[in-house]
Amino acid sequence: MITLDVWLYGELANYAKDHKEPGYANVKISLPENSTIQTLLGQLKIPSKERGITFINGNLSAMPGVQPDLDHILHDGDRVAFFHLRSMWPFQYRSGIAMTNEMSSSLSEREDSGLQHTYKTDEKEE
Repeated sequence: MITLDVWLYGELANYAKDHKEPGYANVKISLPENSTIQTLLGQLKIPSKERGITFINGNLSAMPGVQPDLDHILHDGDRVAFFHLRSMWPFQYRSGIAMTNEMSSSLSEREDSGLQHTYKTDEKEE
């Protein structure tokens, strides 16, 4: 088993009712080894399309409409932060941000490199 330090911000804090504080929730979650972000979202019962920006150990792993981290394997002690779609991240701070390998690869394949002021979510994502 692995133990994760999970932070839920904005409306996502509602998925951790027993640990909810004003504006956020912090929960420790135990999952089997080789669990992924998708496994964690399932454990928390959070639809992936409800999350906006996501960080794993301080590295950007997903943002609205770009979620290449669903198969990212988590490790014991990892810190994961999920922000709701309504959480804002100032545009000027996006350039040069540390990213997971999956996110970096995904953005390098995009014509806009992920640098947009607005994002549309893909209805096909779960």
